[in-house]
Amino acid sequence: MSIRLIVGLGNPGPEYEQTRHNAGFWLVDQLPVSLQRDKNFNALVGKTRIAGHEVWLLEPQTFMNRSGQSVGAICRFYKITPDQVLVVHDELDMLPGVAKLKQGGSSGGHNGLKDITAALGTQDYWRLRIGIGHPRSLNLQQGVADFVLHRPRKEEQSLIDEAIAKSLDVLPMLVEGKFPEAMMQLHTTK
Repeated sequence: MSIRLIVGLGNPGPEYEQTRHNAGFWLVDQLPVSLQRDKNFNALVGKTRIAGHEVWLLEPQTFMNRSGQSVGAICRFYKITPDQVLVVHDELDMLPGVAKLKQGGSSGGHNGLKDITAALGTQDYWRLRIGIGHPRSLNLQQGVADFVLHRPRKEEQSLIDEAIAKSLDVLPMLVEGKFPEAMMQLHTTK
């Protein structure tokens, strides 16, 4: 078993481009492929090779809470099973600079994950969680919705960028199905 589809979550449009909620887009945007708009999937789509394997890349162009429409459509069309899907998303419950990998589990209140779970009919897909922090843990007086739809502070952005770089380093292992090795490398702090 290996990853055949990498989904970056975010909101489309220039007004959201630099917001914390777009951490999934930020990672996919660093992969060496030009994404093209595909009306059938309501997404930006591309195909690349990672570790010698063909991998689909997807950035839904619905808003976050409808991400499942795009994910479900591409999975059905290319016969990609949920355990071959890696969803990259922002994670409130982890500080900036932290990235963690897991398979399955609840959505943790993340509306993009809720919609993907509904579209796939299971929670058993892989998640690459990019820590953005929580307004309370960062001593900010912002509500969660307002927080995720704003730019990170400069010091947070550099930590998020580091977490994305560490995540990119383990993608070849995920595409080869080496999940324990990828988790160990990603979860070990240096």
